[in-house]
Amino acid sequence: MQMEQPSIISSMPLMLSILSLLSLHSLWSIHALNQEGLFLQQVKQSLFDPAGSLSSWFDRDATPCNWTGITCARRGNGRSPSPAVVSVNLAGAALAGPFPIFLCRLRYLSVVSMSNNSINSSLPLSISLCKSLTYLDLSENLLEGPIPDTLSQLPHLRCLNLDANYLSGDIPASFGEFRRLESLILTSNLLNGTIPASLGNITSLKRLQLAYNPFRPSQLAPELGNLTNLEDFWLTNCGLIGSIPESFAKLSRLANFDVAENGLTGPIPTLFFQLKNIVQLELYNNSFTGKLPSGWANLTELRRFDASMNRLTGRIPDELCQLPLESLHLYENKLMGALPESMAKSPNLYGLRLFSNRLNGSLPSELGKNSPLQTLDVSGNQFSGKIPESLCAKGKLEELLLIFNLFSGNIPASLAKCQSLGRVRLRFNQLTGEVPAEFWGLPHVYLLDLGNNVLSGHISHMIQGAKNLSTLVISNNKFSGNLPDEIGMLDNLIDLEARHNKFSGKIPSSLVKLEQLSRLDLYDNVLSGEIPEGIRALKQLSELNLARNKLSGEIPDEIGYLPGLNYLDLSWNNFSGEIPLALENLKLNELNLSCNHLSGTIPPLFDKDVYKDSFLENPGLCGGFAGLCPRKRRGRDTIYGLVLRSVSVIGACLLIVGLVFLIWKHKNIKKVKKGVIMNKWTSFQKLGFSETEIITCIDENNVIGSGASGKVYKAVLSDGEVVAVKKLWERSNKDDSSFSSVDSEKDEFEVEVQTLGNIRHKNIVRLLCCCSSGSCKLLVYEYMPNGSLGDLLHSSKGGLLDWPTRLRIALDAAEGLSYLHHDCVPPIVHRDVKSNNILLDEHLGSKISDFGVAKIVKVANKGVECMSAIAGSCGYIAPEYAYTLRVNEKSDIYSFGIVLLELLTGRRPVDPDLGDKDLATWVCTKLNQKGIDHVIDPNPASTYKEEICKVLNISLLCTSPLPVNRPSMRRVVKMLQESSTHCKTKTAEKECKLSTYSYQDNSKESSIV
Repeated sequence: MQMEQPSIISSMPLMLSILSLLSLHSLWSIHALNQEGLFLQQVKQSLFDPAGSLSSWFDRDATPCNWTGITCARRGNGRSPSPAVVSVNLAGAALAGPFPIFLCRLRYLSVVSMSNNSINSSLPLSISLCKSLTYLDLSENLLEGPIPDTLSQLPHLRCLNLDANYLSGDIPASFGEFRRLESLILTSNLLNGTIPASLGNITSLKRLQLAYNPFRPSQLAPELGNLTNLEDFWLTNCGLIGSIPESFAKLSRLANFDVAENGLTGPIPTLFFQLKNIVQLELYNNSFTGKLPSGWANLTELRRFDASMNRLTGRIPDELCQLPLESLHLYENKLMGALPESMAKSPNLYGLRLFSNRLNGSLPSELGKNSPLQTLDVSGNQFSGKIPESLCAKGKLEELLLIFNLFSGNIPASLAKCQSLGRVRLRFNQLTGEVPAEFWGLPHVYLLDLGNNVLSGHISHMIQGAKNLSTLVISNNKFSGNLPDEIGMLDNLIDLEARHNKFSGKIPSSLVKLEQLSRLDLYDNVLSGEIPEGIRALKQLSELNLARNKLSGEIPDEIGYLPGLNYLDLSWNNFSGEIPLALENLKLNELNLSCNHLSGTIPPLFDKDVYKDSFLENPGLCGGFAGLCPRKRRGRDTIYGLVLRSVSVIGACLLIVGLVFLIWKHKNIKKVKKGVIMNKWTSFQKLGFSETEIITCIDENNVIGSGASGKVYKAVLSDGEVVAVKKLWERSNKDDSSFSSVDSEKDEFEVEVQTLGNIRHKNIVRLLCCCSSGSCKLLVYEYMPNGSLGDLLHSSKGGLLDWPTRLRIALDAAEGLSYLHHDCVPPIVHRDVKSNNILLDEHLGSKISDFGVAKIVKVANKGVECMSAIAGSCGYIAPEYAYTLRVNEKSDIYSFGIVLLELLTGRRPVDPDLGDKDLATWVCTKLNQKGIDHVIDPNPASTYKEEICKVLNISLLCTSPLPVNRPSMRRVVKMLQESSTHCKTKTAEKECKLSTYSYQDNSKESSIV
């Protein structure tokens, strides 16, 4: 025993080591991450997480149940089942990368929500391994390629949401194998097949949303009528044609039926009257014909009905108006007859839009009395009688549009108390009497149009309360008295039109305080006195018309310092003195100083034949025109002298004519050799040069630019004026046929001439004249000394553009586009908005140019034009154009959003540094991965970061993949004007992936007039 004791003692360290290892192993086992946690760690490693959304996923935790986005529940057999992962919710976590297929290793996973991220590439076929899934939401990501047909192998799936991705191809026919699916959402993708009839086999389906996909034109499959549990059917803009199948009468649980913006034809089917649970019925922008059928009384749940922009005829049924509707939109049809009195009985009505029909009679006398009416637009009809007193009884009315009707009587006194009003248009009616005093001062009205009526009385001093007013149109009435000084307190006023009235007294001196004023039209009144001192403060003024008044005194020298003025009419007044030389500073489309008492010498710039009609009937005014400075001659000697002089003049004239003929013949020979003889010359304003002078400047040494449509030359004329001349490329017959996409009847030259020749706006480049002969065609524009925004921004001088300058350039361009979209009738779509088509003047003010592919929107064709070739430039083309070949105002808005991103980032829209991404996608990706500081151009000062953030939000709205989410240009202008307000930087980062329905632009529902 004593011999063995040392052996036992010597073995103790080994035993202690073993016990220590066992203890450590036990301790490690207690804290080891379970298998599901290890799978989720694989998920974490496969994703890029710039925002640190997965930072709480520690690999030292025992289970993942406390991790961000993870939900566990007890699953499994036995008396005490262990917790298992049942839900992964990582919506809006700014994650990027392919779909993490390791999620399918989680045996009990039933919910996956990863919406509003940057999940990219294609969905793998192996997604079918997620056998326990009941809910899969991958909306608002960057998924592309086909939809896996293996998704139908998920036996428990109830909701599949793939909205707002870039998925293409067909909807798999295998989807008909779903047995429990209740919600199928595939809206806003690039699906371009047809809608499979097999979807009619998913009898469990309650929601089917396929809107805004470029499906091939096809009819609705009758098999879809088997979806008897369906509650929501949304197929807007899906290429549908033909009629609605009779089998749809079986969809008795349907609450929303929306097939707007398709090509459906035939009468509105009576099968709808069997759908007694229908709440919303959207049929607008199709080609339905015939009368509105009878049977509406069956639809007791119907609240919203829109059948606008079709070809409906007949009367509006009384039984339709007896329903408790919230909104009724029937605009742009051919409906006639009266609006039933029962329309006023609905307690829910907030929107009534019936414009552009042939309706007549009186509006229901109690309209608005029983309901919170917000919008009433019945413009372009033949309604008569008085405007109902009760329209704003509930205090909610915001838009009142009654133009082009036959309304008579007074403006109701009750409207003067309607504080909610924002937009009022009563033009072209037969309204009489005085405007209620309080009506002038409504605080939220931004547009007040009372023109072309028989209204009388004074403008109330209460107008000072209209702080939001930007447009005041009261022309062609019988208003009288003085223009109140309080008009000068309307800081937001842009347009003041009061022509053809009886206003008297002086022009208020307070008007010079209106820094935003662009148009002042007081033509044909009885105003007297002088033009107010300080008028040069109106820096935004582009049109000044004071003709046919009794104004006197001298023409102020200050007018010559209004940088944007292009229309000046002071004719038929009592102005005296000399014409200020400063007027030569102006670039005028129209100048008229006739019928005054001006004297002295005409300024040299205007002493040309093209201006001879601008100075008529001004005794004592001298110049080179015949009839000016007449002198009296008496006596026989004078007569003889006249005879001798006449003979001399005739001889001299014959000599000059001969010389001119020889010179003309010589020059024509030279022109014929050059191939540029001009036999058609059209001018759009008074010019001080001829086509000969323009042609001599067409020299390669004068080239300042070249593009897809032609070369641009700088032309310095003999009087020192500088213009830009665009010579369009000559096209062969083959080229012409390929170019016919612009218009089958007009080539590019005629399009641009037609578009620009009639446009007058301070932010649109002026077309001075055009000349053509055969294949040679020239356009002469005002010269913009700082070239294009694109050239300046992306050159070495781009750093000189500080943020206030960039913002002003963006706002100027936005106002030009807004004018084209909203103020031209019909609207004009530019179709090639880009930074190289935004030109900069000497003050870096911007103007829209190059209308070579501009298109006037045909309202009758529902505002959409189809083209067979590309309209636009690479990097600026809206994504929907790739699959629809359709362009409208929303296409311009997308392109403008790209221009904003150029200003913000300093990058070109197509740049090798962007990789395979376009600029909009690159910005979104960088925002998600690294934040705003890695997106914006470092050149603008950091002190403007909040404003930059705001404009970044606007650009992301404009470049939304879904056209309906893009704001109108009018709204864009408003947002840019407000861009200096407070904005948190993180907002811009979140807005990179906007909700598909985050912005609903209702501009389509406003009457063109």
